[in-house]
Amino acid sequence: MPSIGPRCHELRVGDADVTWRIFYRIDPDAIVILEVLKKKTPKTPKAVLEACRRRLAEYDRLRRLPISSSGSSSAMRSANIERRSD
Repeated sequence: MPSIGPRCHELRVGDADVTWRIFYRIDPDAIVILEVLKKKTPKTPKAVLEACRRRLAEYDRLRRLPISSSGSSSAMRSANIERRSD
């Protein structure tokens, strides 16, 4: 999905009565899940695209932090960048 960023993709999964959309990016060492939602319209809402871009920017920012002596970034690796409430 070039509208989100390089190496970003959309996977559509058909379930019993709904289609799920999964937005993700493939990095050399990780698959970054950006959003999962029910497909309701053919066009992706702007708010979803903006949220994906914001999450990627935060992920990339945290990846650039120096590695601590324990072998992991102090703010990353097992941290959840953004939690959704819905």
